[in-house]
Amino acid sequence: MKTMRNNKLYLFFTALLILCSVPCLAGVPDERQQTYKDLETFANVLTLLQQHYVDKVDTDKVITGAINGMLTSLDPHSSYMQPDDFKELQEETRGSFSGIGIEITIRNGILTVVSPIEGTPAYRLGIRAGDQIIRINNETTKDMSLMKAVKILRGKKGSKVTITIHHPGEQSLHDLIVTRDIIPLHSVKSMLLAPGLLYLRITNFQTTTTKDLRQALHKAEKQGQLKGIVLDLRDNPGGLLDQAVKVADIFLDRGVIVSTHGRDPDQDMIFEAHKGNGSVTFPMVVLVNGGSASASEIVAGALKDHHRAIIVGTVTFGKGSVQTVIPMANGAGIRLTTARYYTPNGSSIQETGITPDVVVPFQEPVQQSTKKTSPVWEIREKDLPGHLRNNSLKNQKGQQAKKKNALERQKVEQRLARDNQLRTALIILKSLNIAQAPGKKEE
Repeated sequence: MKTMRNNKLYLFFTALLILCSVPCLAGVPDERQQTYKDLETFANVLTLLQQHYVDKVDTDKVITGAINGMLTSLDPHSSYMQPDDFKELQEETRGSFSGIGIEITIRNGILTVVSPIEGTPAYRLGIRAGDQIIRINNETTKDMSLMKAVKILRGKKGSKVTITIHHPGEQSLHDLIVTRDIIPLHSVKSMLLAPGLLYLRITNFQTTTTKDLRQALHKAEKQGQLKGIVLDLRDNPGGLLDQAVKVADIFLDRGVIVSTHGRDPDQDMIFEAHKGNGSVTFPMVVLVNGGSASASEIVAGALKDHHRAIIVGTVTFGKGSVQTVIPMANGAGIRLTTARYYTPNGSSIQETGITPDVVVPFQEPVQQSTKKTSPVWEIREKDLPGHLRNNSLKNQKGQQAKKKNALERQKVEQRLARDNQLRTALIILKSLNIAQAPGKKEE
C-alpha cells in the first residue's frame, strides 16, 4: 500500500512538473527553467526505479542518498543529518558523546583525520592528524559519506570498532581495534610551566569553552602573579564560531577579530573585540599545527594579525569556511557551508592555512632504551643512618603540599621532554618576559 501511495505521489509530482515545464516556463529565468527540468528528471528516475528495479526500492533510503549526494558534491563539510545524527551533534556541542575521539574530513576523496581529541581511545592508540582511514569494520571508506563514517565510528561505550589506518609516508596499513568510550569534551586544560607562566590548552570550542578558560585564568591568578601564557591550539579541530570570537576577545581589547562573507548578505558579519572585556595583556605564545582548524585558526589568525602573540608550530589545516546548521521539520538537519571567514587583515585562510611566525616541526621523542643497566647508587644525607631530621617536615600538611608540587613539577618536566614545540614556546615566552621586565629600558 505504501509503495502504491509513493508511486502515485511521485507520478503526480512528475505530471505537475511536466505541466509547469511547458506553458508555465515562459518568462521564467533560464536558471529556474533548468532547475524545473532537473527536478523533472529526478522524479522520472525515481519512478523508473520504483517500477523496474530488480529489488523493491526503499524510497526513503534512495531520497536520503540523493540529498547526501547533492550536498557532498558542493564541499566536504556540507552534509545531511538524519534525526539521530542531528541529535548527536547537539549533544556533542553541549559536552560529550560516545565514540573513539577523532575529528574527520574528506580530503582528496579519502577519509582523513583532522585531529584526535586528547585523552581519548584514538589519541592513546597513536592516531594522529593527517592519518587516512582506509576501512571501517572491513568496509572500504571509498565514496563513503562523512556522516555515515561518523555514525559507524560512534557507538555504545565499551563496544569495539576496527579501523584500517594509513600513516602518510608509510607503505603499510595498520589495523587498529578501538574500544569506544564516552568522550568528555573538557575543552580547557591548564598547568603552570614555571612560576607565573601558564599553559592553556583548548581541545575544541564548545558552549562552555570561554567560561572554562576564564576559570583557568582566575585559578592561576590566585596562585600567583601571571607573567605569560602559552595557548595550545594544536590538534584543535574547531567548533563554535561564537566561542572562538569570545576567546580571542579575552586577549584583545580592540579591532576586528574575524569577518565572514557569504552570497547571502545576512552572512556578512564583522566581529570586534571589546575594550575592558577582562582583556589579558601579558606576553603570549600560541602553538598550532596541521590539526588546528576552523575556530582555532580564527583565534590564531586574530592574535597574529594584531601582533598580540607569537605563533609557533607548523602551518594550520586551512579550513576557512563557516557551516550553518539548519534544523528540518522532520527532526533532521542540514550542515551547509554559508560563508568564508577572513582574518583581521582581510586574508582568507581557505586551503592555505596560517603560517606560524616561528616554524617548528614536531619531533618524535627519542625512545628510551629498554636495555637493563646496572643501577648507579647515589648516597644522600637522608640515606645516612641517624641523620638529622628537617624540622619543617614535621608539618604533615607541608609535606603533602611539597609532595604535590614535586609531582606537578615532574609532570611538567616530562611533558617538556617529549614536546619540542612546547619547549620552544616556553623559551620564547621567557625571553619576552625578560625583554619586558622593569628596569630594562635603554637610556
